[in-house]
Amino acid sequence: MISLVMIRCGSIPLSSIFIFFIIVLSIPCSEQLQSSQTQTLLRIQRLLNFPSVLSHWNNQTDFCDTELNSSVTIVCYEESITQLHIIGNEGSSSLPKNFTIDSFFTTLVGLHSLKVLSLISLGLWGPLPATKIARFSSLEILDMSSNFFHGVLPQEISYMKSLQSLILDDNMFSGPFPYWLSELPVLAFLSLKNNMLTGPLPESLRTMKNLRILVLSKNQLSGEIPDLSSLTNLQVLDLESNTLGPQFPSLGSKLVNIVLRKNKFSSSIPSELNSFYELQRLDISFNKFVGPFPMSVLSLPSIAYLNIASNRFTGMLLPNTSCNEELDFVNLSSNLLTGKLPACLLYGSKNKIVLYSGNCLSVGKQSQHPYSFCQNEALAAGILPLKGKKTSRKAIAVLVLVLVGVVGAIAAVGLILLVLGKPSFEKIRKRLLAKLGQKNASTGHARKLLLDTRYKSSTRRLEMLALPVYRAFSLEELEVATNNFDTSNFMGESSHGQMYRGKLNDGSLVAIKCIKLKRRHSTHNFMHRVDLISKVRHHHLVSTLGHCFECYLDDSSVSRVFIVFEYVPNRTLRSCICEGLAGQTFNWTQRLAAAIGIAKGVQFLQTGLPEKFSYNIEMAEILLGQGPVSKISSYNLPLLQENSLNVDDQDSSGSKLPSAERGKYDEKTNIYDFGVILLEIIVGRPIMTQEEAEFVKYQLQVGIAAGDVARRCIVDPMISRGCADESLKTVMGICIRCLSKEPTHRPPIEDVLWNLQFSVQVQEEWKGDPRSSGGSPISPLQYSPLPRSFQ
Repeated sequence: MISLVMIRCGSIPLSSIFIFFIIVLSIPCSEQLQSSQTQTLLRIQRLLNFPSVLSHWNNQTDFCDTELNSSVTIVCYEESITQLHIIGNEGSSSLPKNFTIDSFFTTLVGLHSLKVLSLISLGLWGPLPATKIARFSSLEILDMSSNFFHGVLPQEISYMKSLQSLILDDNMFSGPFPYWLSELPVLAFLSLKNNMLTGPLPESLRTMKNLRILVLSKNQLSGEIPDLSSLTNLQVLDLESNTLGPQFPSLGSKLVNIVLRKNKFSSSIPSELNSFYELQRLDISFNKFVGPFPMSVLSLPSIAYLNIASNRFTGMLLPNTSCNEELDFVNLSSNLLTGKLPACLLYGSKNKIVLYSGNCLSVGKQSQHPYSFCQNEALAAGILPLKGKKTSRKAIAVLVLVLVGVVGAIAAVGLILLVLGKPSFEKIRKRLLAKLGQKNASTGHARKLLLDTRYKSSTRRLEMLALPVYRAFSLEELEVATNNFDTSNFMGESSHGQMYRGKLNDGSLVAIKCIKLKRRHSTHNFMHRVDLISKVRHHHLVSTLGHCFECYLDDSSVSRVFIVFEYVPNRTLRSCICEGLAGQTFNWTQRLAAAIGIAKGVQFLQTGLPEKFSYNIEMAEILLGQGPVSKISSYNLPLLQENSLNVDDQDSSGSKLPSAERGKYDEKTNIYDFGVILLEIIVGRPIMTQEEAEFVKYQLQVGIAAGDVARRCIVDPMISRGCADESLKTVMGICIRCLSKEPTHRPPIEDVLWNLQFSVQVQEEWKGDPRSSGGSPISPLQYSPLPRSFQ
């Protein structure tokens, strides 16, 4: 063999031939593959007619090391492209006349290691080429929304046995709903909204056990919905704007969002709906549902949005019906409801929206039909009454009598006020305020504060916080500070009171919460709570500065309490991390510092006060002071417990809990909330729903088991190259533990704080290459966020 080589090579020495082979063998295959994939990407750029979002691509581009952005993302593993995201812009260049979808996919299959493919708003048109799409056998996420694909969905998609998410929204796909989708064993996310799919939903849909999100809105689907109660993982069901019906579908009780609006449903609502304890959004408007609507849905523990407008629901509403406190949108309009609107819908948060016109309710603020309108059995069956029927004389007489009574009552109240006179009122109020000032200066309470050995000395604490001494304010001071509580100083409202901005005489800015109380407590009842409020002062809390009482004149019971807080500029941690407010870019070290500050604030609320009280922490309620220093603003003052119905003394089942157990349960709940904050800090985007939190938690779980490269693809691109892998892995691990479904598995705040401080130490000692690779290939489900419509 050697001699043959020497004959063919002529006079070339054997040693030179060996050197040649060594050089050839030393060229890594990955470099050749990378070159091939580079040419594939540049050809895609040409086929798409050089859109503006790809304008930075050229022969010198290192595609595996480009800066990530919201329009174009490329993720590599071992010099192979595993993720390709391209999102076009409105007004971008149209495709050339010689464009063919077949040639485009012929080029695309050159990226044979793709696991995630997103081609959104690029003007792609034509039928999906079946033979080409079948070659993406390792694809796990496919998103080709907002294009112009048409024709029937090719059955070859079912060959993608690893497909977990299929999103083809806003195209022109037609034909029946694909029965073969049930052959995708791990499909969890299916969204085909705004296409032209026709016909009934197949029975095979009920076998898709892993399905979590099903969105088929704005198609032309019709007929009965199969029994979906076996889909125990299903959380989102959106079938809006089809012609489905008439029976309400059989569903699993773990659904979070149910949207059935604008269909042909005409049945009653099943009683099983009362057991949907995780349901947050229910929209069944613009159908023909009949029968009594179960108003107990208003009190479901998670419900926040309810829309039953434009149906034929009957029944009498009762004013004492209870509601979930988180319920902020209710639309009962255009039904056949009678009775009185529940008090829980009339009062509460200023931001709550309640619509109820077009019924027969005994309220006057929104237009109502006469009572007889809703008693018409023919109307309930769908037969509309004749228009133009005159109001009866009896009804007119009753209305006149009511108006006369109201006018008389107003006149009587005005006469009483005139007799009392303003000077007498001011005199009595000042006397009460002076009396309250003496009580607030009671030496007994001051002595208790000084002798409480569970705290550091007040002087040392106040020096550390740089805050003035806690004191009692007069109402006149607060009125001057807020310009008599002028609307220009109004900051917002919650279920516990209104918040105003104010400026004290010394020039310092404050935030003042006004809390209305029930008429049953004297100032003495509140002194213990006020003493506790005075201790809510910490470097990582929006701390209290003082209080003021306003009392009823007749029995000296407290009508309003004003709590004065330090003022923190309205800049939240979420706005800086997730929205980049004012050009802020928080690096990994700054984010860890913010998380540690929040953890220290939670630790103080759990262990630094003589009594426990309820609180919650949300990313949107974490304010940033100077430094910046993270401060928790969303804790509930202990004073508010006196004004409640002791709801904190009950668990979700309504049974009484001992105080120690209740405190432990609250702490574990807050640990979960802290875990959601850590999620946002890691991925750099808002986490708005529980199902999204579970989705991202799953990404972290898979990422921890994968390698460094995979973990960096999960995090916010702004920090992916600036964090030590061990630091990132530590934070991911404690975040997952905080989000454990079982409260007893969640770590105490001390463990959380220790892990965060350890991750900071690792970050500070990190001297390695921030782009260091290693580990196993990334699973695309770790990286890909929810579609834009679910963010």
